[in-house]
Amino acid sequence: MKLLRVKTARFAVVVERCGTPEVYTLWQKPEKDRHFQTLLKNHRVMTIQRTETGTDFGVVDFCEQKGVTYLAFPKSLKRFEENRIVGINWELIRT
Repeated sequence: MKLLRVKTARFAVVVERCGTPEVYTLWQKPEKDRHFQTLLKNHRVMTIQRTETGTDFGVVDFCEQKGVTYLAFPKSLKRFEENRIVGINWELIRT
């Protein structure tokens, strides 16, 4: 039996390479928000999810769910697409 191994990346490393993100609030449906669509097309969106244990982790892409936070980065996150982003430091996010 082969175990699946999830690659991880530290949030601080992502911020160091892709810039300081901002929280992005969707005020309308994602498909109608032109700016958000541009961010998605350029791989600049990260979805932060909470687990039942209270730890946060990020996924590079848009995951439409309740209780998630979207971050918009100044540079592409494409190199981190296959990673689970761990060690979310909320002090590194522009509000």
